[in-house]
Amino acid sequence: MRTLLLLLLALPALAGAEPATLVRATELKEAPATDAATVARLPENAAVEALERKGGWTRVKSGSSEGWVRMLALRFGGPGEAKKGDSGITQIFNVARTGTSGTQVTTGARGLDADQLANAQPNPAELSKMADFAANADAAASFAAKGKLAAQSVEYPK
Repeated sequence: MRTLLLLLLALPALAGAEPATLVRATELKEAPATDAATVARLPENAAVEALERKGGWTRVKSGSSEGWVRMLALRFGGPGEAKKGDSGITQIFNVARTGTSGTQVTTGARGLDADQLANAQPNPAELSKMADFAANADAAASFAAKGKLAAQSVEYPK
């Protein structure tokens, strides 16, 4: 039992940093909070080492700078490498290193209780404001071309 405990304590050191790249330019923060001081600005596609996860934030190291970025700003794996599903061993390392397996799905509406959701009413004024954000066909086609996106047909189950 004592050997198992020592092994589990050593796992974080064995796991090391995980390579990642930034999917967009982002600010490196001093703490895992949007209002924290900015340590540096990192460019899109910058290579970083993911060191620790905390909520929706990941502590990373880029060159001599270290700080926190939003987890959604990262693509895990080496440059150009798609992240594959974690094996059971990797999940054990993640649990030992960060306290979570790295696999999490959350759905819901924060701040609303069941009664508020059940009695929700549409707000036509706010809905009409959303029309201002709509893109016309030419703007959408231009955006897709810049991002090298291709149309895909998706069949919905009946």
